[in-house]
Amino acid sequence: MPARCFICEKTFPSQGKLLIHTRTHTGEKPFECTVCQKTFNQGVNLRTHMRTHTGEKPFECAVCQKTFNQGVNLRTHMRTHTGEKPYECTVCQKTFGQDDYLRKHMRTHDTGEKAIECAVCQKTFSNGDSLRGHMRRTHTGEKPFECTTCLKRFDSSKDLRRHVQVHDTEREPLECTVCHKQYYSSTGLQIHLRTHTGEKPHECVVCHRKFTAPHSLRVHMRTHTGEKPYECSVCRKKFSQSAGLRAHVRTHSDEKAFKCSECDSKFSSLQLLVVHQRTHTGEKPFKCTVCQKAFSQSSSLRLHLRIHVGDKPHECLVCHRMFSTSSSVKSHMVTHSGEKPYECSVCHKWFALMGSLQTHLRTHTGEMPFECPVCERKFSSNSNLRKHMRTHTGEKPYKCSECDKAFCESGQRRYHMRTHTGEKPYACNVCDKKFSVSCNLKQHLQTHSGEKPFECTVCHRRFTASNDLRKHLRIHTGEKPFECTVCQRKFALSGNMRIHMKTHTGRESSDK
Repeated sequence: MPARCFICEKTFPSQGKLLIHTRTHTGEKPFECTVCQKTFNQGVNLRTHMRTHTGEKPFECAVCQKTFNQGVNLRTHMRTHTGEKPYECTVCQKTFGQDDYLRKHMRTHDTGEKAIECAVCQKTFSNGDSLRGHMRRTHTGEKPFECTTCLKRFDSSKDLRRHVQVHDTEREPLECTVCHKQYYSSTGLQIHLRTHTGEKPHECVVCHRKFTAPHSLRVHMRTHTGEKPYECSVCRKKFSQSAGLRAHVRTHSDEKAFKCSECDSKFSSLQLLVVHQRTHTGEKPFKCTVCQKAFSQSSSLRLHLRIHVGDKPHECLVCHRMFSTSSSVKSHMVTHSGEKPYECSVCHKWFALMGSLQTHLRTHTGEMPFECPVCERKFSSNSNLRKHMRTHTGEKPYKCSECDKAFCESGQRRYHMRTHTGEKPYACNVCDKKFSVSCNLKQHLQTHSGEKPFECTVCHRRFTASNDLRKHLRIHTGEKPFECTVCQRKFALSGNMRIHMKTHTGRESSDK
């Protein structure tokens, strides 16, 4: 016979169940922990609690072997593998794997709940936990959570829990099947795997740039909002990232505790010292999986990888040209100012960048320090070598949206697009002839001026274009970089090789 609660009239299948329920009204908690004296209204809750003291975690995930002290935590964790998100927001239909995530999310909608405001920066939060975490990370620098093994401190219990797994020697780490890097959390491994698959599920709603991790997206959003939540307590300078603030604070203390044993240089962090020491050892541990180029810093490798994937997230606000690094777009902006402070002492040509002048000077000296490892052809700039390498790899990453023709260089694609649009933006101010490419206009202008700034250092013959000089120099050097793939005969000019190739294909006789 069902038992009824005389207070709320809820019914239960047995007197035992009713007794347990009655304690929710009376507040009675007869089960006490002998370690910390915390009390519970059910014996099963005490038994579960005791595992926080004993460290017992009897519930193991069959996928990644992570263990839990409660069955409900294992069931919630399994959703990270299955992708199940059973809790749906009734306002925007966004789904979540845990009900507490849904409750926090609901506060982002206008529920009438009063927002909690930070007294320092006036940023608002939907709950006290979020505000307290914000205060520790941003303003106070407090780190109340300490690892009992190595005494390292953290600003959140979540970060401490992740860290503790490093000391768990009995637990097998999760290994990346591609590069064998190891992780102690399935979430960390999942985010890392995206660096191999290229998956970027987190998209910026403003510029549509995508990211592998939600944290990276949050940091990126500050470039749009201008938010700089990390403030220096000494000079009040603000930063968008905590790492920037930490590095800046050392400029006030002048603390440089890490000394290089080779050259006595000092550094404010061990990480900076390790990177510096590679300049002595020549170590380059970060290798590109596409072209095998090696780098001394992981950040340099990440920037380099953009060359292969075509990722150019930095846009020039004047001409909307895209660049792979912020430093490249800053250098490019000088070209819009019209300022060209660097003059060539040989031909008096002016340049906006010192690097451009240095590369240009090699057209006069003939210096070509960059050598192709395949055919040993040399180049005056590293960028020209990279472009040349695609003639060996066959890589053509830049595709025309009109005719599907592909190109080795983005500039070639831009020029090609003008064959579809008919655009010829470069006009001669003498005869009004127009050109689709600026270099063709420059060469054409020399037909009016008679200028021939490029001189052969051997026979002193002069040329209007540096490309013509390079071709001419092969007469003196005997260089023949273009080889027939059929009979291995070599040629100084690519045009001569193409004409020769017709003797193999039979096209020459059929054209007559």
